[in-house]
Amino acid sequence: MPSRPPMTTVAPATAPFGSWASPIKAADLAQAAVAISDVRVFDGRIHWRESRPTEGGRLVLRSFGEDGQPRTITPEGFNVRTRVHEYGGASYWVLDDQLVFANFADQRLYLQQGGAAPVPITPPNYQYADCAIDATRQALICVREDHTAATKQANGEERNEIVRVTVPSSDALDSHNADAPAAAGTVLFSGTDFVAFPRLSVDGRHLAFITWNHPHMPWDRTTLHVAPVRADGTLGEVRQVAGGDTAVLEPHWAVDGTLYFIDEPSGWWNLYAWTGGVPRAVAPMPREFGGPLWQLGMRTMVLDGVDRILVRTGLKAVDELGEIDLATGTYRRFDLPFVAFGELSMDARGRLITSASAVDDEAVLIAVDPASGTFERLHQPTPIAIPRAFIAIGERVEFQTTPGPDGVPRTAHATFYPPTNPDFRGPEGELPPLIVTIHGGPTSVSKPSFSLARQYWTSRGFAILDVNYGGSTSFGRAYRHRLNGQWGVVDVQDAVAAVDFLVAQGKADPARVAIRGGSAGGFTTLAALAFTDRFRAGANLFGVSDIQALAATSHKFERLYDVSLVGPPDEALYRARSPLFHLEGFTEPLITFQGDEDRIVPPEQSRAIVAGLDRQGVMHAYFEFAGEQHGFRKAENIIRAQEAELAFYGAVFGFTPADTIAPFEIRHRRPPVD
Repeated sequence: MPSRPPMTTVAPATAPFGSWASPIKAADLAQAAVAISDVRVFDGRIHWRESRPTEGGRLVLRSFGEDGQPRTITPEGFNVRTRVHEYGGASYWVLDDQLVFANFADQRLYLQQGGAAPVPITPPNYQYADCAIDATRQALICVREDHTAATKQANGEERNEIVRVTVPSSDALDSHNADAPAAAGTVLFSGTDFVAFPRLSVDGRHLAFITWNHPHMPWDRTTLHVAPVRADGTLGEVRQVAGGDTAVLEPHWAVDGTLYFIDEPSGWWNLYAWTGGVPRAVAPMPREFGGPLWQLGMRTMVLDGVDRILVRTGLKAVDELGEIDLATGTYRRFDLPFVAFGELSMDARGRLITSASAVDDEAVLIAVDPASGTFERLHQPTPIAIPRAFIAIGERVEFQTTPGPDGVPRTAHATFYPPTNPDFRGPEGELPPLIVTIHGGPTSVSKPSFSLARQYWTSRGFAILDVNYGGSTSFGRAYRHRLNGQWGVVDVQDAVAAVDFLVAQGKADPARVAIRGGSAGGFTTLAALAFTDRFRAGANLFGVSDIQALAATSHKFERLYDVSLVGPPDEALYRARSPLFHLEGFTEPLITFQGDEDRIVPPEQSRAIVAGLDRQGVMHAYFEFAGEQHGFRKAENIIRAQEAELAFYGAVFGFTPADTIAPFEIRHRRPPVD
């Protein structure tokens, strides 16, 4: 983002909320979409992925060169991204001087050595993720999703298995046949619907991994297993260690053979240890370790020898880093100026390496010294370039929401961001319009970290209320389970209660409230407009409109997610919850955005709701972007969607944006809200 001129000390001008001129442009959001992910350390060297919105949204692998400056490793034409579970996750590994990565276009594993062009080492129609390095056998032990037609299961689903993939040496690469059946990998474990976290013990003699089956998701019920590794590399008898009726995550082996993992018998995802008998709690506390396994390869703890473990934990949507003394279970928090962290690794100097986000700055790659708790900034892809006076800092709020089935009052959570622009103020006696934002998932969480997209709205005169409705994570298992069987009910009730709370505080105009969300958040947006009269506009980003149709077309990972969210398949129940079948209650304007290659929420979901609103004569607009999947990665589409949403709110609430925005069709346009 280009640098901005310094602020002047001019008295703020009076202008309608929403019309304020802002230093943050939609094009800046595309540049800010250059994000760090999948931070990992191999042989002491730090690696990470960075997104490239100006290159069609591809992801490239980066590291530090000999001069200490970031360098891009991935050549043009390659995109480091796996599609296992569609959401992907860990997608690259380094074995000495050999880099192996999953390429998005064909999902094959590629071997890259030095300056040579990457070479495929696995055949088409297989997808790989979350691999462990088996250095003894020059191989990777991976989660593999088998998309070959011949091995489809009776229900038509792909097979998810743990396999060993041999990585050919430099000498053998020329004669290696990547399309041979053996190149796809030798199956080590099969027979469950899903597998994750294959992790070799330090001595290579045991493999730990987790499994789960439909209809459960990995935050519902998983099982942790351990199996001996035989001399020929196959697995011996598989033993259950933990889980079955809880969600076990993230096994890690210590050098002394202790297996550490995350489990939740206490109602909180906490740290446990296993040495062959009954697992023991290491550091019980009302905080969440780990998080929902949307992407494979999650790594939120790092063993530092046998004496301590470095961890990322969360509570009420805020992360922190700390260390646990493994002998005493004592927890020490690092005092850091951040509220969200990514994957954890340790470099050759014993520093904790991760990405970190503050409330007032873009994400940065950092190194933390565990001894002192101090940190060093290593790399920031998009340094912040707007004056601090334009940044709205979130205020955490708790509010009473609809009581539970037992009639006991319940509390829900949100973060409030006020309109913030030193150059403008609203008209005397007026309150700002409010945008209620609903995170996706729905088993996820929205953290109060800096978001340029959020500041885009607050700097133009909108208030933002970011709701962590019942079902969100980092509040404990009971809060997460509030949404079980109640999707489209609890989330909507909490969104309405959040607005009522804020309006009662005199912080927003009750007549100008919009709701927006993507994916599952898009479903809540549609449900809130169909089943309540609290909102006056909505923005639906690739949201679910028909639950039963989604279940029929969903990819394997989420094919039965609706069972826990809504209930066992029942046409009447699913229709009752689906906004598409309740258009009679849908009277407020809606703008919808969709990618035409989305396999998670197919375009038919958006096309159906838009067609229904057109028949009903409801004010609406629709954008379907070519070449986009679940979420937009191309710069031109990020810009177009942001500007169109602003213009749409202007048409609904009666203000003219300061930005110059290309026109688009709004069907059944009506007079602005009075």
